Amino acid sequence: MDPILIGKGVTDDIAVALLPKFGNRHGLTAGATGTGKTVTLMTLAEGFSRIGVPVFMADVKGDVAGLAVAGDGNEKVVQRAKDIGVDGWSPAASPVVFWDLYGKLGHPVRTTVSEMGPTLLARILELNDTQSGVLEIVFKLADDRGLLLLDLEDLRALLALVAEERKDISTSYGLVSAQSIGAIQRALLQIEQQGGDRFFGEPALELSDLMRTNTDGRGVISILAADQLILKPRLYSSFLLWLLSELFENLPEVGDLDKPKLVFFFDEAHLLFDDAPPALQQRIEQVVRLIRSKGVGVYFCSQFPDDVPDNILGQLGNRVQHALRAFTPRDQKAVKTAAETFVPNPKLNVAEAISKLGVGEALVSTLQDKGVPSPVQQTLVAPPRCRMGAISEAERSQVRAGSPVGGKYDNAVDRESAAEMLAKKAEARTEAAAAPKAKTARDDDPDTGGFGEAVKGVLFGTGRRQGVVETMAKQTARTVGSQVGRQILRGLLGGIFGGRR
Repeated sequence: MDPILIGKGVTDDIAVALLPKFGNRHGLTAGATGTGKTVTLMTLAEGFSRIGVPVFMADVKGDVAGLAVAGDGNEKVVQRAKDIGVDGWSPAASPVVFWDLYGKLGHPVRTTVSEMGPTLLARILELNDTQSGVLEIVFKLADDRGLLLLDLEDLRALLALVAEERKDISTSYGLVSAQSIGAIQRALLQIEQQGGDRFFGEPALELSDLMRTNTDGRGVISILAADQLILKPRLYSSFLLWLLSELFENLPEVGDLDKPKLVFFFDEAHLLFDDAPPALQQRIEQVVRLIRSKGVGVYFCSQFPDDVPDNILGQLGNRVQHALRAFTPRDQKAVKTAAETFVPNPKLNVAEAISKLGVGEALVSTLQDKGVPSPVQQTLVAPPRCRMGAISEAERSQVRAGSPVGGKYDNAVDRESAAEMLAKKAEARTEAAAAPKAKTARDDDPDTGGFGEAVKGVLFGTGRRQGVVETMAKQTARTVGSQVGRQILRGLLGGIFGGRR
């Protein structure tokens, strides 16, 4: 299979390329703002798509959407492609599907509260450790009682149930305080006011719709509109992390393939690790390390290479480093870190070159035969064939109109779940309490009472204590609930393991 051309070496005048069979060994694109990182990502996305690999990427600034439209083929771009030696270069669009958590610039992306799990939801809601622990209990209770949490209304209904049964739940599951419940409810209200509630519901996103190829065999590029989402960093990073964990939990092991099954670009990667507790970072590291065997390549993009923790940075075999300007001590440290992560090239002073790279130039090292990193090359990055800029609303609408998944996701579905189930139970209890007690002949018999009333009290209970029948019924309900709960297994990041059952 032909390698994916990244560009041409400046000093050695040789092609610099990424081998598809090592595309799942992950990568990093770093560099200061305005140095050409986005164009490099578009070139890589086009390259993977052309060999039949689906791609997922976020559009933080609105210009990645240009992948859906052919470029204008201006003289400078055409000349650069010719200088680099790109065979058969001509303007062309890529097959694209637009997505948007808010449903405005693309098809709505949804998941259910149950699938998201307590770990990532607590991060989205910005809960402290105590409140996160209470949320864990809420999810465990829902799992044990077989209650579907599809949207935030379901979660709110369950929180009300926990508040009502707080003493019993605290005895069985752990201490639940009214203050923690109130804090979670306030956080839910805040995320709803920010529009985050649109992310929770059905139809939930199916991974197969991110792993499509078109009729020409090219991989479909899924682009998530993130220009507004990036203003809510916790929601943005937690959503991408959820999606990554879904791929990890649900895709089968495939080992080494000729090319990846999916390539996942994680832009503004520093947001993933900012304020992440050590336990969560450890889980992220485990997902990144193991997802390679599922055929998924993860490519982080950030300004500085040290935005990514060392344990994860060491797993990123394909590196593209754009210019860094060493104006501050922070910048100087980043330049030194970047230089140390490359395989040395005797013909190149890496630390000096990083500060002098022009726009559209980068230092590149990729995995070659036997997975050995190549010596770093100063590279002229090849131009993409698409438009390098934003697209119009009319162009976006045209792409959406031809989407293969529009009819599946554009309309929300609201089926019976926890909120409706709990409302029905409450209504049934109210009706039972209000119904007049049936009068029997024995009620008028003055001789009844004594031993008969005692037996009745033991079996059916009195106003002060529950009877044998009620006790057995509750035990049966708990047993059934625990059996339902055992069917729900949660993975590393708290999402449902192995599917949506």
